[in-house]
Amino acid sequence: MRESVIYQEILEEGRLEGKREGRLEGERRLVMRQLTKLLGKLNAKAKKQIDRLPQKQIEALGEALFGFRSQDDLKNWLNKQTIAH
Repeated sequence: MRESVIYQEILEEGRLEGKREGRLEGERRLVMRQLTKLLGKLNAKAKKQIDRLPQKQIEALGEALFGFRSQDDLKNWLNKQTIAH
C-alpha cells in the first residue's frame, strides 16, 4: 500500500500542507516578536486577532508594522483588516 501512487500523492499533500502551516506559524511568530519589541507587550485581543490572520495579511502586517508608532496604530490596522473581510 505504501508504494501505491495514491498513497504517495496523499503523503506528499500532507507534507506540503505541513510545510505551509509551519511557514505561516513562523511568520506569525516573527511578526509578533517584532510588534512586541516595537510596541511593548500586546494585549490578548490583539494577539487573538493576529492569530486569526491568513498568510497574506500576516505578510501585510509584517510590512505595515514599520509605520506603527503605538498600539493604537496596530489596533487601527487590525480593525481595517476585519472590516475588509
